[in-house]
Amino acid sequence: MKTSQRVAVSATLVTLAVIAIEPCAAKRKSDTDDGNHKSNPKTAKLYPEMPSGWLTAFPVMVQTGTHPTLTWGINYPSIVEDYVTIEEPATIQADEDIECEIRILGAGVTVTRSNQAGFEFVPTEAWMYIDGWDRLFWGTNLDVNPNQVVESFTLRKNEELKFGGRYYYNGWGPFFWSDSGGDNVRTLVNGDIPPDKVPDYGAPSLESFLQPYLRPDGRVNIGPMDVIVFMELTHYDSQKSDPGYDLQDMVILCTFKSKARTNNGHGNNIDGIDSSNPGSAPFINLDTDPNVDDEGSGGGAAPSNP
Repeated sequence: MKTSQRVAVSATLVTLAVIAIEPCAAKRKSDTDDGNHKSNPKTAKLYPEMPSGWLTAFPVMVQTGTHPTLTWGINYPSIVEDYVTIEEPATIQADEDIECEIRILGAGVTVTRSNQAGFEFVPTEAWMYIDGWDRLFWGTNLDVNPNQVVESFTLRKNEELKFGGRYYYNGWGPFFWSDSGGDNVRTLVNGDIPPDKVPDYGAPSLESFLQPYLRPDGRVNIGPMDVIVFMELTHYDSQKSDPGYDLQDMVILCTFKSKARTNNGHGNNIDGIDSSNPGSAPFINLDTDPNVDDEGSGGGAAPSNP
């Protein structure tokens, strides 16, 4: 049906108004302190930003007594754990179909130069696993472009996303991955406190590529729909006391996106009926096309266009 301009605009403005949003508790299979100063996500979450969206009218100019058809979409504030479950230490399971983009932030495996001062980076691999292994990156830290999306895909509901990595220097080093049985691969979200083996924000041993993703108070500083992956590739989990065990050998950023919730102009917010719930609305006589899905689909924080 065609929605009246005054009613539809009022409803849209109410929907897009600033609302108070409580922080969401993280859906972790373990959200207690694990001895590595792991933060409790219930206290670490920040307030999401306000909703955003778009609104169009067709036709733009109307005569008195006629009404335009309004179409709009709303991007609701979200945190990544509204859409995925993080199984510690480093497995991400999708609670619904969701888009994912992966970037490499840094590769910090180094060796001391022979008979020279300083160090040099060595080649490093990053891999991901869903239903098979796919290589995300091969090279040194000099080859890293943190703005480049190296992999983009849809993670289907109940699928698990895992990560692994290794380095090459006079032969391959050990391959560590999400299910290696230790803490060599870790996933964290915004506001989490990294394991105590990650150097402090101002520590000289903190790799420069990692500093933008940590706050001065030591917490993770990424977007609300991001997951950051830390890897330690040169030392085993049993060598945590070694200064080289710092979880900076490979750092990956996963950004999740979902579609905006839309209304296609048939006015479901007024009459409450469409092909998904025919005959169940109190204003059934107002819907001129009950076979059209007025509700649209999706929902989340990703940008959308009409």
